[in-house]
Amino acid sequence: MRAVLLVRMASVDTETSPAIEQEIFVSFTDEEIAYLRSQPLARVATVDSDGQPDVVPLAFEFDGTHFWVGGTGPSVAGTRKFRNIRAGNDKVSLVVDDLVSFEPFIARSIRVDGTAEQPVERDGMVGPGIYVRITPTVSWSWNMAGEPAGAEWYEPRRTVHLRTG
Repeated sequence: MRAVLLVRMASVDTETSPAIEQEIFVSFTDEEIAYLRSQPLARVATVDSDGQPDVVPLAFEFDGTHFWVGGTGPSVAGTRKFRNIRAGNDKVSLVVDDLVSFEPFIARSIRVDGTAEQPVERDGMVGPGIYVRITPTVSWSWNMAGEPAGAEWYEPRRTVHLRTG
C-alpha cells in the first residue's frame, strides 16, 4: 500500500494567494525498510559507454531513502562500477533478495532502478572510504511477508519514487 500525505498550506488571503497542495510519497513501506536493513548483500548493475552491463555483489547501506555502495582502500575507485558512474553512466539497478526456504519455496526480493551520484568520501558501512549514493526512481518488491509460493507467483508491489525538495 502506498501512503500519500497531502499537505495543504493556506495563505491568509486566499483570493490573492490560492492554497498550495503538495503530494509527498512515502516510498518504501516499513516492511520493505526492515527487509532492506536485514540483508547484508545486494547486486548492483551499471553499464559502460559501449552498453556492456556489469553486475557485482556487494555490501550496501540503506539510510531510509538512499542506497550507498562503496568501500575502503584505493582499489575501490578503480572498480568497473565506479568507472562507469564517473564516465556519466548514472543509471543503475540494484537487487536485494533472499531464498528463505526451498521446500516450501519462499523467496523475497526488492529491485530498484535509480540514479547514481558521483563518488564521494564519507564514513560508510565498512569505514571511511569512497561511496556512491543511489537515489531510487522505481522499485518493485515481492513477498515481503515471506509466504510460500502457491498456484500464483508473487504479485509485485511497484513504487515510483519522487524526489522531494
